[in-house]
Amino acid sequence: MHARRRTRLLAIPVAVLGLVVGGLAPTATAAAAAPDATGEAAPDGTRAGPGHHGGHGRPDATVSADGRGDFTSVQAAIDAAPAGATEPWVIAVRPGEYRELVKVPAAKPFLALVGTGRTAQDVVIAYDNANGTPKPDGTGTYGTSGSASVTVDGADFTARNLTFANLFDEAAHPEITNRQAVAVLTRADRLVFDGVRFLGNQDTLYVNSSSAAVVARAYFRDCYVEGDVDFVFGRATAVFEGCEIRSLTRGSTTNNGYVTAPSTMIANPFGFLFTRCRFTSDAPAGTVFLGRPWHPSNDPDAIGQVLVRDSWIGAHVGAPAWSDFSGGWSWRDARFAEHHNRGPGALVTPDRPQLTRAEAAAFTPRTYLAGDDGWAPFRRS
Repeated sequence: MHARRRTRLLAIPVAVLGLVVGGLAPTATAAAAAPDATGEAAPDGTRAGPGHHGGHGRPDATVSADGRGDFTSVQAAIDAAPAGATEPWVIAVRPGEYRELVKVPAAKPFLALVGTGRTAQDVVIAYDNANGTPKPDGTGTYGTSGSASVTVDGADFTARNLTFANLFDEAAHPEITNRQAVAVLTRADRLVFDGVRFLGNQDTLYVNSSSAAVVARAYFRDCYVEGDVDFVFGRATAVFEGCEIRSLTRGSTTNNGYVTAPSTMIANPFGFLFTRCRFTSDAPAGTVFLGRPWHPSNDPDAIGQVLVRDSWIGAHVGAPAWSDFSGGWSWRDARFAEHHNRGPGALVTPDRPQLTRAEAAAFTPRTYLAGDDGWAPFRRS
């Protein structure tokens, strides 16, 4: 049985100034969430308080649960935003918990959600559906994609300084066996998440695209992602820089889950890149895997790609860091690798493929995200 989701909320120490919106390169910020040479987090910084919106002046709309803003719900603010925008439309979200389903439609690009609290946990957007949760109209269950608390279909979306969560309580619902519960589902291109927290258990963060033939890109900077089983998954191209990736314990002495489950299409050389990240957990040593290859509907062309480089890995990750997926899909046929990691879980064995320095030079935030348009939202290459 999965462990219940933790209720302790962690701060993400990054500055609010320098908002990244619409693929614009950010100003330099302190890499407070990145590991130092010992694998410890850098000294905590502080966020700017309310009123700072990344140099874009006053927000276009304000959401406040107490009724003192333009809207009391995030979705209402999104619904009122203009369609077809070509420049950022900034929605400031004041501290509070917003218990609602949020959908950013494809017709509304360039939306930005910016939490105005001092830390990311001050603004929480959450819901609690799971794959197996019955729909109220009796037409079946939500399914994995339908369980998402937040769905992003609008391109050039930005989120900063807030928390997205799926609060599905596994222990309270033993009758629900399909427990995948997505906090955020993305299917659009050129997305930036800066100082954002993603909370859940199984399938927390679903980074996908609109179809198997489409490559969608997302950049996660100084974020915190937690879960237990396959909690970063999908076919999108995603870069995680300076993030904490936390595996929750399921109470097992042998298998406490998998960080990633990529389904990168074979024609796409770039799946998930984790660089300057910290992989942490309270799970026993050697009981967590970095990933396993997901083949949706047994698609043989979904050949997952993951690279973990220049990161700190805790002891919860063991000598066999990669695992097979059910149905006979071997991790050895996927594109899994590491480079220049450190920490007690950064073991080098025949079952943990390592890139050479020359090989690693071709796998950077720049190469992952450039695409055909030269998109470069990252702090550095």
